[in-house]
Amino acid sequence: MKLSTLTLACALLADVAGAQAQTTDTLAKIKSSGTIVQGVRESSGALAYTLGTGVYTGFHYDVCSNIISDVRRQLGLTELSIQYQPVTSANRIPLLKNGTIDIECGSTTNDANRAKEVAFANTLYVEEVRIAVRADSPIKSIADLNDKTVVTTTGTTSVQLLRQNKRAQGMNFREIAGKDHSDSFLLLESGRADAFVMDGQILAGNIARSKNPKGYKLVGEPLSVEPIAIMLRKDDPAFKKAVDASIARQVADGTVAKLYDKWFVQPIPPTNTALNMPASAATRAAWANLNDKPKEAYTVD
Repeated sequence: MKLSTLTLACALLADVAGAQAQTTDTLAKIKSSGTIVQGVRESSGALAYTLGTGVYTGFHYDVCSNIISDVRRQLGLTELSIQYQPVTSANRIPLLKNGTIDIECGSTTNDANRAKEVAFANTLYVEEVRIAVRADSPIKSIADLNDKTVVTTTGTTSVQLLRQNKRAQGMNFREIAGKDHSDSFLLLESGRADAFVMDGQILAGNIARSKNPKGYKLVGEPLSVEPIAIMLRKDDPAFKKAVDASIARQVADGTVAKLYDKWFVQPIPPTNTALNMPASAATRAAWANLNDKPKEAYTVD
């Protein structure tokens, strides 16, 4: 009995060790299963969002589709099944670390704290954190948030950023949190929040898809400049190399520039409203000098 128990325990430990090893060798996991699981977002502006009924789209979604095609060719697979797993700001890192998803193609800021747990592909979009308010709001800058109700999204860097500004400027405002970006925007839309602090393109994307896009505006100076990148598991250099190689190819052949224009300049579904957000100097610099530097390497001008 003791021998059987010991044998079973050893087998279980071997299974766990094997699973842990597999999650740090994403290419082997993909090749053996014939499947890749892509973490997708439902309301991350033009970077990644859903059109409903299981249809996902956006800039990072399209970039990831091309990455997956390149990975399929690298592995010599004639077919590669793609599964889409919706993730939120709160659960995206745990689901990546535990192997539920293999790659997250959303709106995640690359920062030094997250880099302790996950890895990031080379940056293709550099964001400015801004403030969204209703069009008739008197709020013009962060100083005007005093005594107001401000919403951010749970699990985002904007939560910490908002608190830092609150302490630094000695302001007194009520802070509430939406479970995802669409929930945060709903709090602004319904009047339960006076302002929504988040990545500028996420704000612009939610405004563009709202019932009344002219009813909102972005105000104030950028609160932070942040590199937004595709997220990968940590300590998996082979998969990161494959992803970064695909990104470099897409930059070199003009795919990235075309996709950027498609999602940030031209009208986008479902309302066919244009964000009119040409690539910033920081974003163009990221394309010209591909890197995975964290937020801490960037400064607000």
